[in-house]
Amino acid sequence: MGSSLTCAGVVWALLSFLCAGASCVGFFMPYWLLGSQMGKPVSFGTFRRCSYPVRDEVHQATVMLEQCGRYASFQGIPSLEWRICTVVTGVGCGLLLLVSLTALMGCCVSDLISRTIGRVAGGIQFVGALLIGSGCALYPLGWDSEEVRQTCSNRSNQFELGTGQTSTHSHIHTTSSYSSHTLIINKLFKLFTAHIMLC
Repeated sequence: MGSSLTCAGVVWALLSFLCAGASCVGFFMPYWLLGSQMGKPVSFGTFRRCSYPVRDEVHQATVMLEQCGRYASFQGIPSLEWRICTVVTGVGCGLLLLVSLTALMGCCVSDLISRTIGRVAGGIQFVGALLIGSGCALYPLGWDSEEVRQTCSNRSNQFELGTGQTSTHSHIHTTSSYSSHTLIINKLFKLFTAHIMLC
């Protein structure tokens, strides 16, 4: 089996796969925002949360359940901004994964990726990166929700976390999705489309 990619195309495919993987892992993990509630560490993602208060009927008290999980429903996500962020970032991750898997198949199958398909794939990848970047920009708008305020000593507001903090995981997600795709992949895309066909 031959490849429909040049060396630059193979590098583009591998970097695309690594960045798409990092973006998808970052999207799924609930460690974007860190804080504490009732003396226990709490973390949030766009649609998942770790450690949350539940009512203990035996002791008639509220206790912190230290486990991670999704919200019970889409409407259960604490803010409209986080719901939008979940959809936008999820679609962006899906697009990046689609392009990267197609590019990886192009490493093994000859005549799979033509110059036109390479350009379309680069455009889809760029749109996916913009969607993820937009989702990351929307996320702080939800910091004024009641759940985040309880976790950040009732001092959080939009773009102000109070005692909460963003995690390194959040920065890695943002960096891998935005910087890598809009800067590095865009440059490699230009190189890739110029030399897509093997000589």
